[in-house]
Amino acid sequence: MAVLYVARSTQLSRWASDVGLGKNVYKVGVSDDDPKALAASGWAGETDWKIVGREEVEGLNEAEAIERLGRKEKMIDPNIYPKLKGAAGVFRLPAASVENHIIVSRALAGDSDKIDLKLKPADFAAYLIHNARR
Repeated sequence: MAVLYVARSTQLSRWASDVGLGKNVYKVGVSDDDPKALAASGWAGETDWKIVGREEVEGLNEAEAIERLGRKEKMIDPNIYPKLKGAAGVFRLPAASVENHIIVSRALAGDSDKIDLKLKPADFAAYLIHNARR
């Protein structure tokens, strides 16, 4: 079964922050194999990728997942930034979108307690996986 994964690189996040893209940059993909092996080989010239979220999916390929996410969030064009070297599926996320997603999800579940949110990479991964499966 295919695995939808979200990966994060601290070095790429640092680079993205330096060029004005923001620090919340994540790679989304679908693989039939273990995504940890793909992350170890690296993307965009970086080898410090960590899988922060994964979920098994049926009938979803990488192109469909990227297209679904592209409707909601902005994908970084690998042709504009030579650093990415053709790595498709790299998205920049505003923290406000993820916060709103968490707040609405909690409200719909009936857990609308006012708790200060401190976003973690797993929150961004859950947001990306949720929107890629829609």
